[in-house]
Amino acid sequence: MLSDHRDPGSRTRRLLDPSRAPGRRNRKVDPASIATSRRRRRVKTDKIDARRWSGRCWPTSEASRGCARWWVPTPAEEDRRRISRERKALTNERISHVNRIKGLLFSQGVSGYEPLRRNRRKRLEALQTGDGRPLPVHLKMQIGRELNRLELLLEQIKAVEAARDAMLAAAQVVSPAPAMLLNLKGIGPEFAAVLWSEGLSRPFDNRRQVAAYAGLAPSPWQSGAVDHDQGVSKSGNPRLRTTLIETAWLWLRHQP
Repeated sequence: MLSDHRDPGSRTRRLLDPSRAPGRRNRKVDPASIATSRRRRRVKTDKIDARRWSGRCWPTSEASRGCARWWVPTPAEEDRRRISRERKALTNERISHVNRIKGLLFSQGVSGYEPLRRNRRKRLEALQTGDGRPLPVHLKMQIGRELNRLELLLEQIKAVEAARDAMLAAAQVVSPAPAMLLNLKGIGPEFAAVLWSEGLSRPFDNRRQVAAYAGLAPSPWQSGAVDHDQGVSKSGNPRLRTTLIETAWLWLRHQP
């Protein structure tokens, strides 16, 4: 993080803490965007990085074009992202429990059991192995404990989704983005929450910046007669990129 202020008697610009330097403009940059020599082993220290940033990332420097500014979300914006991220984590755990239950039953020759249905407990009592025997006692107890954890996850997912809907309803008073997203066919509350909290909460100058932030920008390779595309960069926000790709799939279905 660099400051535009030059201290008296200082020959180089210093790293400043914004909490200790009131009234000074600070510029946050991404260290990974600094060009380095590939012909030798890289040496990295905070002092070397400070000198490199001050020489390349200063507004008057011609080399500052290769230095990416770093956008830091506010504590409120970062906390707002926790809802969709927590739901994703809970959904992954739900899938793991469902697959584990199906795997345990499949080892006994049982298929077609759906743990997410409401009659899962009653259906479990009526199951038999592939050769017509009742389920082993300890296997049934293990599956019962898996169902307990699965039901707890389902309740937690409902609570997170209720908090998400409340957040979107409250955000529509401040920003029109959530309401505009929800009015589009193929975009529900979860996609709207991810697109708004992960992407549309920060400013962009054009659509190319949106694609670069999501990791959907192209990666060309041009050298002499060689000219081909390496695909998307995948260097941005993975949650935003995944949601945008899924939205594009749904867009073809609901917005022909």
